[in-house]
Amino acid sequence: MDTIADIATALAANAEGFCQTYLPNGRRSGGYWTVGDVTGAKGESLAVRLTGSADRPPGKWTDYATSEHGDLLDLMGHLTSATTVPEALDEARRFLGWPRYGKQPASLSAARRRSRPKPLERLSEKAHETRTSARKRARRLWSLGKPIAGTPAETYLTSRGIARLGDALRYHPAVRYRDAETSELKAAPALLAKITGQFGETTGVSRTWLDPERGTLADMTDPKRVMGDLRGSGVRLSDPASPILAVGEGIETVLSVGSVLPKLSVTACLSATHLSLFDVPETVQELWIVKDADDAGARAARTLRERLVGRTIVIREIEPVLGDFNDDLTAWGPDALRARLRHDFGDRIDQLAG
Repeated sequence: MDTIADIATALAANAEGFCQTYLPNGRRSGGYWTVGDVTGAKGESLAVRLTGSADRPPGKWTDYATSEHGDLLDLMGHLTSATTVPEALDEARRFLGWPRYGKQPASLSAARRRSRPKPLERLSEKAHETRTSARKRARRLWSLGKPIAGTPAETYLTSRGIARLGDALRYHPAVRYRDAETSELKAAPALLAKITGQFGETTGVSRTWLDPERGTLADMTDPKRVMGDLRGSGVRLSDPASPILAVGEGIETVLSVGSVLPKLSVTACLSATHLSLFDVPETVQELWIVKDADDAGARAARTLRERLVGRTIVIREIEPVLGDFNDDLTAWGPDALRARLRHDFGDRIDQLAG
């Protein structure tokens, strides 16, 4: 049977293919694949080494904003629906084209076969401790936030044409971050968004750093980052028990649709990867997938559809004209966006518009 070390080595040998599959929001930059963070969000704080040497092997990654680091098997736990080490190993075997619990291909070197495996129990315990610690830090940060009314967070959202806010959003005047270029620890105002599981438990918090003078995103590398556990969860910006739910990537995207349809429940999954992994509540009878106009958005919608095969649920996909629905909203205004949705969905839009 292949060992954990065998699988980690094989993943490293396929590092670029791994990144293209599981980190579609990233891009190649020299000998690295850069992306926002371990959730697969857009950005450049996390770098995966694609090529290497004896002392700097491929497949190793570092998030320079948080100092987290590891190998591709560690990333697998963040980026897929796997919740245990055996599930992560099965997903890795599937990606590699290996049989489940089968032997490694003959092409793997004898040195790899002789490499000492990591104990499953210790690896699982480490992953659990890391996830638990991140959740605790996220809950602590969320508890320090305050309502966004009258704050730079409200100014930023309204400048994007967003009229619908909600209790899942808060503001903090000085959220710390590590500068991606200098590694210096700094602080800036930020919009906070609470990430919850389908049973209401807080699993993380999204941080969007702001420039209060300009009313825009802060001028920094990766102004949007996630702390905690995002898999299967999301920023629920309305009643989670609603029979109709709209899910999309960005907070601004889903709130743009929610602003013109105030009675529609919306949830932001914060990245294409986690849109595809979202756990749709059993109470949902109709799901609207609010897509971004890119390949990652199309793949996420397709994967989410495939995961829902067998469920009695109506699935609809809505696509923007521009890059995303916030682009549409800011370009043409709420009336035009509502009219376009009415053209696609008919009179029921008027019911959701209130």
